[in-house]
Amino acid sequence: MKTSRSILFLLLNTITIVSLAQSPAEKLKTVFKGNNRQILVAAHRGDWRNAPENSLNALYNSIRKGFDIMELDVKMSKDSQMVVMHDNTIDRTTNAKGKVGDYTLEELKKFRLKNGLGRVTENQIPTMREMMLAAKGKILINVDKGNDHLDLVFKVLRETSTIDQAIVNVGDEIPYGELKTKNVIPDDAYLMVVVNVKKKDMQDIIKSYTPNKKTIVQPIFDTDTLSNLKTIKELNGKPLIWLNSLWPSLNGGHDDDRAIEKGEKEESWGWLIAYHPVIVQTDRPADLLIYLKERGLHH
Repeated sequence: MKTSRSILFLLLNTITIVSLAQSPAEKLKTVFKGNNRQILVAAHRGDWRNAPENSLNALYNSIRKGFDIMELDVKMSKDSQMVVMHDNTIDRTTNAKGKVGDYTLEELKKFRLKNGLGRVTENQIPTMREMMLAAKGKILINVDKGNDHLDLVFKVLRETSTIDQAIVNVGDEIPYGELKTKNVIPDDAYLMVVVNVKKKDMQDIIKSYTPNKKTIVQPIFDTDTLSNLKTIKELNGKPLIWLNSLWPSLNGGHDDDRAIEKGEKEESWGWLIAYHPVIVQTDRPADLLIYLKERGLHH
């Protein structure tokens, strides 16, 4: 009898936890609320240390390990299909060579992705549609490298009913007015613009996005002595800030390797957190997740 009650308690507790868990869409809405203190973890190209970058398995790993966001990159095939690939060529990441745009989707599907060690696996090049359907209701997606084909990016998001769980990179240093002139931007889309902290017009570009209430700003900087960094800190998360801990040229030397290989987490991740980001993109998502949880900055 005691065993039965214990099992029932565990079941009810599990149901309660599941019911309290936010969907990806709800999680993204929460980020835009003024009282949000949580920092979301974005896995760069998926969990690429344990699966080929930008692969379905990288996505599945990211979901299973509890990462909040998977960042992926898109390119256009010869027959105008959006596929998930970082480089303009497939040389580095597959067992074939050539430009993505030189192949049809059917041809691209015949190739196999390499893992982080450069070894060929059984993983195929996925389409953006396949990735979004696999991610639907499970994890947020950051769509990068698609700013030359934003119409198709938004088309896939709309057709897969995942526009509410995606953050779309719209380009580097592009003012909002210019973006709207060149593209049809859905009112319900979450946008991210990259700004170089070195540029004098950084503040003007950020201000130009004030009319859009679903904008995230991604500042990049290769040194931590820039006067504009003070401006970023003074924003205090308004507009919302996305920071990268990937490599030194994006964060002035406060990167993942410094956190893990040098054991200087406060000098890397801690330093970045002082700038009030709501999202940190990392190549060490599991380690960053632990770091944030220990500080009460992630549920």
